[in-house]
Amino acid sequence: MQRTFLAGQTRQSMRDWMAGNGQPAYRADQVLAWVHQRHAADWAAMSDLPKLLRERLQASFNFPSLRLAQQQGSEDTTRKFLWRLHDATFVESVLIPANPSLYGDKSDRHTLCISTQVGCAYGCKFCASGLDGFKRNLEPAEIIEQVLAVERIHHAATPASKSRLVNNLVIMGMGEPLANYVNLMGALEILNAEWGGNIGARKITVSTSGLAPQIRMLADQPWQFRLALSLHGATDEVRSRIMPINRKYPLQELVDAAAYYQTRKKGMITLEYILIAGVNDMPEQTLPLARIAQRLHAKVNLIPYNTVEGLPWQRPEPAVQTAFLKRLQALNVTATLRREKGHDIDAACGQLRLRVEKEIAALQP
Repeated sequence: MQRTFLAGQTRQSMRDWMAGNGQPAYRADQVLAWVHQRHAADWAAMSDLPKLLRERLQASFNFPSLRLAQQQGSEDTTRKFLWRLHDATFVESVLIPANPSLYGDKSDRHTLCISTQVGCAYGCKFCASGLDGFKRNLEPAEIIEQVLAVERIHHAATPASKSRLVNNLVIMGMGEPLANYVNLMGALEILNAEWGGNIGARKITVSTSGLAPQIRMLADQPWQFRLALSLHGATDEVRSRIMPINRKYPLQELVDAAAYYQTRKKGMITLEYILIAGVNDMPEQTLPLARIAQRLHAKVNLIPYNTVEGLPWQRPEPAVQTAFLKRLQALNVTATLRREKGHDIDAACGQLRLRVEKEIAALQP
């Protein structure tokens, strides 16, 4: 019998399993507490469960579903984690400390950026995630366990700590989140649930490169997740040059979908805009960007490009970055310039994975 992933189980599915195995319903809550709140790393840690029950659970469920393959830190304490999945593929997560109000209501004390796919099929020209193509969607448990594993690492290092480390999530790592819509929603329901991750919906930001129909679907679900658009170009000419998705869903269609989202939700939309030298950092790009931001009542998050080995793009000089920011602000746009953290740790999504996979391939006979 093929085992399913424990971290992807809901309270009801666990209660159903317990009932089918002659166990009381409260055992389901014990298991879920060990998984989501008590940082269990294996079955043996679940000490208040009978040994026979643990053996039955182990026969039915796979836990955990990922292992730490590599961790990188930086001087500014941003950390990147490379996870090895059960099928020997890899994904990345990035832990970003104490940013001033990038995605949350006040400050993002510890924001974890997580992945939703192994690779990416959308081929943004500046991004490392899709350089090795698309391999598969992540299961809900594999999305969730990126959060759980970081929490386990934190609490192993600081066992006296009782509070959780991750209090903001951005779904902005490897892959296009809305292309894995069903699994993503299943994961976020558990991460948001009081019996699960207990992370408030407004502390969870879902990013998309521009899948307009799925943005409308996201608008119609009940949770108040925040939305970030990976815009990176304020005209169809520029955006189509670096983001092939724009040819299928051009800016007008994308902005209309985002406006629909805004009518259904209360939080401010964020426009992610990676500044790429000579591509989208010119003065004439600020006015169309400002118009989009004003229509959506959106905040613009300017991000200097993280260089990727094998790609020709460069980040603008600091003076160019600052001038772009000031022009937006002069147009009455709420905008921030993220002085990128982690530039020294393969910070662009997919870089560490690609490097490790190349190293592994080089060792093969």
